[in-house]
Amino acid sequence: MTTHQRRAPTRRRGLTRALATAAAAALPLAATAGPTIEFGKGSSLNLTYAVQIWNQTRGFTSATNGARSNDTFLRRNRLALTGQYDDAIGFYAQLEGGGIGHTGNDDHEIFFRDAYVTFDYRDELRFIVGKVKNTFSRENLEACLEPLTLDRAELLSYTPFAGTRDVGAVVWGNLFDARLQYRLMVADGREGANVPKNKPRITGRVHVSLWDPEYSYGYLGTYLGTQKVLTIGAAVDYEPDVAYANFLSRTDVKDYKAWTVDAFMELPTASGVFTASGAVFKYDTGGASAKSPDPALPITADLEGYYIKAGYMLPGKVGPGRLQVFGRHEKLDYGVKTGLAEYYDNTWNSVGFNYYIDGQRLKITGEYARVKFDTPHPVFQSLRDYQQATLGLQLIF
Repeated sequence: MTTHQRRAPTRRRGLTRALATAAAAALPLAATAGPTIEFGKGSSLNLTYAVQIWNQTRGFTSATNGARSNDTFLRRNRLALTGQYDDAIGFYAQLEGGGIGHTGNDDHEIFFRDAYVTFDYRDELRFIVGKVKNTFSRENLEACLEPLTLDRAELLSYTPFAGTRDVGAVVWGNLFDARLQYRLMVADGREGANVPKNKPRITGRVHVSLWDPEYSYGYLGTYLGTQKVLTIGAAVDYEPDVAYANFLSRTDVKDYKAWTVDAFMELPTASGVFTASGAVFKYDTGGASAKSPDPALPITADLEGYYIKAGYMLPGKVGPGRLQVFGRHEKLDYGVKTGLAEYYDNTWNSVGFNYYIDGQRLKITGEYARVKFDTPHPVFQSLRDYQQATLGLQLIF
């Protein structure tokens, strides 16, 4: 039984018996497609390999000249181990081999993208401990191997401190037959010598599923028409004493606060599958990056923005697979308005397609994007308007 076919957990059957891969709570739903090895009574280990190969062409323009780049690289290159020790305890470890081809050399590193242990007490009470996805934004929690558009937002969906993953503990669960889901994460947050006081980062998130429930820790960008979904979510993120507004004198300590609201809909019909989602974000460190800034403080520490994306999957097959078209609009507004940062504000518009040969396990994706800066920089190429075309191949085994 594939993950798409799994039913929402019930109290009578127990969560872990319904979720055979509960240890992979943040794993793409198609990504437990590899072989499974059984151990003793109730223990198991699943191995999965996933790769995304992209060819990307980018052209920059200005009033006086232009430039073009072309690169073929592995966007993702991952080996995942998903295990169950028993009905309650599981684990997930994912190795990433990054940098292959993207920087012009193969001096890449292999590291653990994820490494955590799960404990599922009951439907309403579950735990994750280790290095796991931040539980703040829906798009970060959407499986990167099962998105709607080519990829997530380059900056907006990732929190300024810890990015996509953090090390800590999550308590979460489903209530009212998984119509309501809650999460609370306590993690390391920002670390290093530049942090005024090393205090934990706290993240809270809830969502309400009005149609079919989304009951896993991770979401999907599209369910390929297998579910009728309407989910509304909201989250807050907080870490006290995270940065100095006056870094030179080490004074004026600021807290970090963030919030987001998001919505996702997928509606299968006889005339095709309609998908739409969007989110609004605000990251705030009290203007710390606008005064006497800490050189290690991310520019996204004061940022607000939103994205809207939509897709349509044609009914039936087109040749050997299924065709889905999509579009995305994204707007970024940075809080810093001095120096180079005054040129950062930009708008992203893109259109593209997914061609599913074997669902998400084997697909081809293409996207054309135009990025327009509110005030293009007169000299720096990276802060000028550009167009980008990407063609990608994905394989999950």
